[in-house]
Amino acid sequence: MRMIFCFMVAVTILSCHNNNKIPDVSNIKINLSIHRFEQGLFSLDTNNLGPGLDQLIAKFPSFGENFLSTILNTDPKWPADSTLNYVKSFISSYRPVYDTAEKVFKDFTPYEEEIKKGLQFVHFYFPTYKTPSKIITYIGPLDGYGDILDEDAFIIGLHQHLGKNYSQYKTTWVQETYPDYLSNRFEPDYIAINCMKNIVTDIYPEKLEDKTLIVQMVEKGKRLYMLSKLLPYTAENKLIGYTEEQLKGCYDHEAAIWNLFIQNNFLQTIDYNVTKNYIGEGPKTAELGDASPGNIGSFAGWQIVKKYMGKHPDIPLKQLMETDAEKIFSDAKYKP
Repeated sequence: MRMIFCFMVAVTILSCHNNNKIPDVSNIKINLSIHRFEQGLFSLDTNNLGPGLDQLIAKFPSFGENFLSTILNTDPKWPADSTLNYVKSFISSYRPVYDTAEKVFKDFTPYEEEIKKGLQFVHFYFPTYKTPSKIITYIGPLDGYGDILDEDAFIIGLHQHLGKNYSQYKTTWVQETYPDYLSNRFEPDYIAINCMKNIVTDIYPEKLEDKTLIVQMVEKGKRLYMLSKLLPYTAENKLIGYTEEQLKGCYDHEAAIWNLFIQNNFLQTIDYNVTKNYIGEGPKTAELGDASPGNIGSFAGWQIVKKYMGKHPDIPLKQLMETDAEKIFSDAKYKP
């Protein structure tokens, strides 16, 4: 069983830095059904929870068990009464979260359509890939899992899409896991992005151990480039998780960003204590100032891949993803 996790709708304005050659995928048929697990869970009679919970789990045979054991972290060795009491307590304490989700996602259709559009592009570029046939929505612990790709389903944690200003995201216990630079992405707009990011990871799992920083940067850039092809109508800043201002600043200071790596001789380092500062999530890049975003190496890697594809526009996306990162870097001759 594949289970890919992403802890984070359509935006019709393309960045001027995107390639505007978008294939017509309108004739590709996508079958996708929606199942609202959270509605079933929070409608259960907590005074007689056992029979109702058993019926709900039976309706969601794979996800239901995973919800209890993995998402709620119950122990199969617990007595039945202990599990029921734990679930009952969760339903009681998370009802305000559920009520908010019911308001935010009263109509889930826009998000379903955006996911379907993404799947059309997946089929176009990777016709043999088996795409999910279901969307399962749920509500889990605010400091726990978010969006998951399972064998045949997108599993979407609505509790992580209630809007960046949702009060519970600002509490100390949530901030310990998801500080502002992460919870600022807890918007409905990130649902389709997270779904497609999980597909990118499923098709091309990341294997970055013991790789030089430049290889890791280009590999991250390849995945961002692929994501932009699966969601060509989504603004670039959201694909990488930046604000509009942060992305504009990156383009305005693209040469300075690149010089950071060149002047410090970082490109060939494999030191994790260095690489993590530039291709991992973070509130900022310290050397570039408080207004800069983190993950700046992925931004630079993305620009290298774009430069490479500008020189080789006829290379299929699948071939790009399987091309050696060092070759991409060498051929791109990136110098902003």
